[in-house]
Amino acid sequence: MPTLFRFLVTLAVLAGIGYGAMFALVMFVEPKKAEITIRIPPEKLAPKQ
Repeated sequence: MPTLFRFLVTLAVLAGIGYGAMFALVMFVEPKKAEITIRIPPEKLAPKQ
């Protein structure tokens, strides 16, 4: 039984580290906002006849 308990504790610690890393990313990383312009050639807009 101690082996199972050690395994579960290890999984809980790893899950906590993963959750903490995701929380830190959410709190400290700010995405850069920018407008994106993509030019489409007119021949791609007009259907071929």
